[in-house]
Amino acid sequence: MNDNDNLSGIYNDDGTKINPALISKPSLCVTCKKDDLREEEFFCLLTRNDQAGEKEFKCYAYESKYNK
Repeated sequence: MNDNDNLSGIYNDDGTKINPALISKPSLCVTCKKDDLREEEFFCLLTRNDQAGEKEFKCYAYESKYNK
């Protein structure tokens, strides 16, 4: 392990490291076509983390898997 390993990852504004495995996935995300896209994973994690504890989850990037 080198010194750079401690700096990698996602952090909150206060400097605490975010553990992606602990961020819950709202049901809206499960029906989003971006949920399966690796390149969107980072942005989705940030959106979900930002709204943790809110009554209603809102995602302005949502696109349904089921729309043609």
